Amino acid sequence: MKSIVCVSPDWGIGDGAGMLYHIPGDLKYFKEQTAGHTVIMGRKTLESLPGGKPLPKRRNIVLTRDRRFRRPGIYVCHDLQELQELLAALGEEEPFVIGGGEIYQMLLPFCDSCLVTRVKEKPEIQSTVFFPNLKDLGWKENKKSALQKENGLSYRFTEWVRP
Repeated sequence: MKSIVCVSPDWGIGDGAGMLYHIPGDLKYFKEQTAGHTVIMGRKTLESLPGGKPLPKRRNIVLTRDRRFRRPGIYVCHDLQELQELLAALGEEEPFVIGGGEIYQMLLPFCDSCLVTRVKEKPEIQSTVFFPNLKDLGWKENKKSALQKENGLSYRFTEWVRP
């Protein structure tokens, strides 16, 4: 399992209502990396997507405690055991965790690597949701791209691996 995320300098990912940055190059990278794979997200993350609809060209799984939640084109799981059973049944070898904060926290122990877009500039809005600081957890930065610049922001695509 992998996580994919865009973070601010202090590992912020959002304000509870949406992402901190709109970076077309990062959105393109996200699409390229996750296309053809299963993506796992929380209900609020799904609702933040355009039209609250599943991402195309991917299997979409929502992990939620809400037992009444249903949405066309979405697999729904209510706990880790259900999720693990579904992933096994689907034969998915490389699912991507795509948010939000609680889902990242819950599934990080099952991830072998994380694709992290690290933005150098602080966001205009205050982050209230954070991705775990991988460096503090002993993860190692394995790869990093050249510095990208877009919309007045500087960022790198990085890959972190579990030690």
